[in-house]
Amino acid sequence: MVTLATQPDNRPRTDAAAGDAPELVEPAGRFRLYLGAVAGVGKTCAMLDEGYRRRNRGTDVVVGFVETHARQFTADQIRDLEVVPRLQVPYRGTTFEEMDLDAVLARHPEVALVDELAHTNVPGSGRHEKRWQDVLELLDAGISVISTVNVQHLESIADAVEQMTGTQVRERVPDWVVRKADQLELIDSSPEQLRRRMAHGHIYPPDKVEAALTNFFKTDNLIALREVALRFVADETDETLLERLRERQIQDIWDVTERIMVAVDGTPGTDGVIRRAARLAARARGELHVVHVRNDAPSSKSALDSLAKLRQLADDVGGEWREISGDDTARALMDFAVEHQITQIVLGASRRGRLEELARGSIVSKVIRLSSTNNVDVHVIARRDATRVEEEPAELAGEMT
Repeated sequence: MVTLATQPDNRPRTDAAAGDAPELVEPAGRFRLYLGAVAGVGKTCAMLDEGYRRRNRGTDVVVGFVETHARQFTADQIRDLEVVPRLQVPYRGTTFEEMDLDAVLARHPEVALVDELAHTNVPGSGRHEKRWQDVLELLDAGISVISTVNVQHLESIADAVEQMTGTQVRERVPDWVVRKADQLELIDSSPEQLRRRMAHGHIYPPDKVEAALTNFFKTDNLIALREVALRFVADETDETLLERLRERQIQDIWDVTERIMVAVDGTPGTDGVIRRAARLAARARGELHVVHVRNDAPSSKSALDSLAKLRQLADDVGGEWREISGDDTARALMDFAVEHQITQIVLGASRRGRLEELARGSIVSKVIRLSSTNNVDVHVIARRDATRVEEEPAELAGEMT
């Protein structure tokens, strides 16, 4: 489940409109994660607010670890929630505080609030190097967890963030850990609001504000990080929707976002069809699936080489290559389209002769016929062979320069 919140509040949240049948309301997930673009958007406060609401509804909630960063407003949000005492860990002449994993396990609450999923534990503080590993152990023990993370700490995103901001991202969380969350909620804030909060000393200590505003918290960086966070959550939402539609075996196409499928074979000119489909996907800001239907007939080396080139082209234009099996090519393509909620199908025009079309049937015609009952648009693109360009005569080239 993926949701979006602009700011935390103390109002009770309802999961369904009045009158909805109780069985349609899903219970809160065991692993809830608040995601933010950067520090200061309100993730910790949202986590504490959720814990407080659950406690007031009778749930056994404890604070496993909350990092206030010396912000009094954040500390005040703990209110009267039970806090599990922290471990005091000496390391290199300094004493650090870490979550006491064994104490939380022994207390065994229904819900544990554990801040900063990407945190690296101080050596000697426990059996795990990373806090996300502590969280997984709590989940394995049957304890629900509410946690927080910034988008730059995701493994697949960290390198891009380093390039954009020029700041090294040392602490990272595997994407699969984040995707384990039963509920992922984006806590959003505009760059302007974040910079105001930073300037007022609500995020970093006063002695670090100026450096932050001129470096990591520059407006351009905040805009980029916000876009990354929104796209990540949008992708998660899309995957969740597809999974739900498959579980419920819904055959209708839900036109929520554009998903474009281009069917390919080794016919000359197919590369142009792929490029045309890629342009359609780019203009629609949609996904591109490049699909080849295999059959039982053996493939020649030249056909395999042609498909390998098409697969490379699909990768080059940002498409996802998929190979499926089926004796009935048109039916296999349509089954794929329905399963993956494809909204537009791109086909290359057939180069078969009229007699061959009558004898074997037109794949294009079959797909168009099948699409009419599944609300999928079909584009038939002319196949164009690569144009042979002859070398320009030297004397003509000289006249042109």
